[in-house]
Amino acid sequence: MSVQAEQPFTRFEKSFPSSQKQNLAWVIFLSLGALGIWVAFRAQFWMWQYIVLGLWYAGLLWFGLKWPHFRLFTLVVLAIAGSGVGLYALGYNDGNSLLLRYVLHSNAMFDWMSAAILISAIGYYTYLFRGSETGGLWGQRFAWAAAALGFAGLAIRWRETYIGHPNWGHIPVSNIYDVMALFCAMTILFYLYYEEDTESRGLGAFVLPLVLIADIFLLWVGAAYHLDRIAPLVPALQSFWMKIHVPSMFVAYANFYISAMAGLAYLLKDRALARGGFLRDRLPSLEILERSFSGTIAFGFLFFTVGTILGAVWAAKAWGGFWSWDPKETWALIVWLNYAGFLHARSQKNWHGRPMAWWAVISLVVVTFCFIGVDLFLGGLHSYGKL
Repeated sequence: MSVQAEQPFTRFEKSFPSSQKQNLAWVIFLSLGALGIWVAFRAQFWMWQYIVLGLWYAGLLWFGLKWPHFRLFTLVVLAIAGSGVGLYALGYNDGNSLLLRYVLHSNAMFDWMSAAILISAIGYYTYLFRGSETGGLWGQRFAWAAAALGFAGLAIRWRETYIGHPNWGHIPVSNIYDVMALFCAMTILFYLYYEEDTESRGLGAFVLPLVLIADIFLLWVGAAYHLDRIAPLVPALQSFWMKIHVPSMFVAYANFYISAMAGLAYLLKDRALARGGFLRDRLPSLEILERSFSGTIAFGFLFFTVGTILGAVWAAKAWGGFWSWDPKETWALIVWLNYAGFLHARSQKNWHGRPMAWWAVISLVVVTFCFIGVDLFLGGLHSYGKL
């Protein structure tokens, strides 16, 4: 009887492999999630909310089907964020809960993320300079942990914006502290995808130290300027468009920074092939590195274009015009033209190799000034971002 009972299940296993079952489970999970969001918030939805929900659903579905590790990562982030949000829902806060104060509060989560980034960078450095596979493995593990803590911390921080006053509630991308946390988590996540795609950990010794610098800046603006404290939004930021413009730009920024590090790794690898050295064996091939910095620029350019268009729409709503030659807008145009020139030279002029690697590296200066420099040093309509 037991044999007969097992036969249909055995036939099902053979006809429906484990990978297909996992893909189906991911589709069902996301579909139920999207349906739940629609049921909970449909009274507040208008056309653009439906469009954004559909794009998020399609994007997460595609990413999860293409990259199985992303599925587990998503569940971990939801579990951590759900724990923090759940404690707030039960009436706890960082004053009466040690777990919230030292672990699940967003600021604590970003501190733990900082520790994970530091350990990850050390692990990748150990792999690059000493050839330690164990160091590279731990670098990768702590990179996953840092990304999960970063995204979960942002989700919890979103909930925390409603605690000071219900009208304060907003997506946590409103100041430099918030967006630096987003940048760190986003850059690490995209790097992990490219690491798996290239089957090499050598680039981690370039990307994670760069993220560590951004993380130190995050801690500095939090401690020195108290930007880690949640405050009400200025009128210009009280807009639906902030929810889609800023994340789009940071998908672009993350990929642009990875492209610069891949370009630097290309130049060092090329030099090591000519003169010898340990980098010759511990970095991906020149072909893979060129594909990496070109692919990340193309992907980032797509999102930067979309984000710039969304920013223009937001500007029209907030300030009455799509374009005003504000310093942030001007530098965004410079960044767009720079990477458009890169893609044109590569596709139409057939430029390859060292010139394009140098272009990717030097572009780091342009994109960094657009990302941070304008907010720090220039005024204009984006002066709310200054320290």
